[in-house]
Amino acid sequence: MRRFNTAGPCRPEYHYMIPALSRLPEAPGLVEQMGYFVVHAPRQTGKTTALRALAEELTASGRYAALHFSCELGQAAGDDYGAAQRGILQEIRSQAEATLPAELLPPPWPEVPSENLLREALTAWARVCPRPLVLFFDEIDALRGQSLISVLRQLRTGFPARPAAFPASVALCGLRDVRDYKAASGGDPSRLGTASPFNIKVESLRLGDFTPDEVRELYGQHTAETGQEFTTEAVERAIELTAGQPWLVNALAREIVEKLAVPISEPITVEHVEQARERLILARATHLDSLAARLAEPRVRRILEPVLAGTLVTLDPYDDDLGYVRDLGLIAPRNPVRIANPIYREVIARVLTDGVEANVTADPRAFVLPDGRLDLPLLLAEFADFWREHGEILVAGQHYHEAAPQLVLMGFLQRVVNGGGYVEREYGIGRGRIDLLIRWPYPDPGGTRRWQREALELKVWRPGAPDPLPRGLTQLDGYLDRLGLDHGTLVVFDRRPDAPPITDRTRFEDTTSPAGHTITILRA
Repeated sequence: MRRFNTAGPCRPEYHYMIPALSRLPEAPGLVEQMGYFVVHAPRQTGKTTALRALAEELTASGRYAALHFSCELGQAAGDDYGAAQRGILQEIRSQAEATLPAELLPPPWPEVPSENLLREALTAWARVCPRPLVLFFDEIDALRGQSLISVLRQLRTGFPARPAAFPASVALCGLRDVRDYKAASGGDPSRLGTASPFNIKVESLRLGDFTPDEVRELYGQHTAETGQEFTTEAVERAIELTAGQPWLVNALAREIVEKLAVPISEPITVEHVEQARERLILARATHLDSLAARLAEPRVRRILEPVLAGTLVTLDPYDDDLGYVRDLGLIAPRNPVRIANPIYREVIARVLTDGVEANVTADPRAFVLPDGRLDLPLLLAEFADFWREHGEILVAGQHYHEAAPQLVLMGFLQRVVNGGGYVEREYGIGRGRIDLLIRWPYPDPGGTRRWQREALELKVWRPGAPDPLPRGLTQLDGYLDRLGLDHGTLVVFDRRPDAPPITDRTRFEDTTSPAGHTITILRA
């Protein structure tokens, strides 16, 4: 029986998968044109799977000798470009012997100076190979400094001799587009507008996320093989939570099928998807942890901080930091600038609020009413006390200073609510707001589980700006109407230098919004 794969390339005999070649439909045409091109995408989106399948198909066609291989062996060499090239050539030979027919294998590599080793070796192979060579350099951005520059320059130098005396087509595959290779090679990151030293590329392909139909197809493969259905609601929720990110799509399903071990006789429901989501976030698997580790990078913080604060992101469309964070997969590939999907949004928030949660001593059980509902007024009162005592210190310690007070509140809620419910976040990009939805399960008198929903909107009163309360009430009206709720909470954090002391300004008010909703206001 096949499985949902979350580690390494997919193979159709072992894993549920979307046909690999359908994800890079332009690539065969570029090979036909003898093109040198770039394939880039965030980690664990299927680059290696797609390129390996393409290499196998091109070779099987009888027209090409196509090989996929990794450049990771050259990573440890650093600036020793001779050692890096020898590592790459060793991997080329190993993969060729494992996947190519004997008549297509490379000859012994020539003994030449290090500065020309890769070019001379590929030239020697192209001259004796009975078919045009097509090479896919995977993990090209594992190379650094002079090693990366040397490989790119040798490919560029050999390019005019193709196909008789150099590979006919070459693809460089990695996390980033070629525009960012200069930074990795030690070049001036402020001059990334040129593809040099790989200015021979004809195209830069970004491997996209799964479409909604592809997610449905993938989950449908499990149903076809096992008979276990994903309910329509479960599939749609998975699409919403992952936005089609391939690793997340597979990880959610694997968590449900293998870890939660839902019996084959039972359908997979929305509740199973929610449980799997929470387990993935708490476990912080390698993929999620590697993304979280990027949050401290200045280039990443510069882009994400206004997003998390809900303020306007004013960036040039060709801003290199914006492109870098997109290539990491942290933000969506298309405007408006926003976190790529709800699961990443949750992981980022939890990473940034870890320090707050560690300081919350409140017992989550103290906020559960006798009927099982969440006592939101008590929770807010406890937060107000926590804010008066610790707010200034915790805000000062936040790296994402623009969103610091909102992160403190989110960390407090996370510590209390996640004992049994969920906190969902929406960032109102350019609208100066963050919307939070608390979903809390409780039993009705008949024992059926129901959901209590509580909506909060977070606003910041910034220096030189008017009181955000009137606009906040109007915005909260829209949020409550969308949720179908008749009440909500508006939290206004005062960040003005001349604001009253935190102990004096932190207080509650009750009001009715312009649309007639009952609103609790917390000024903090």
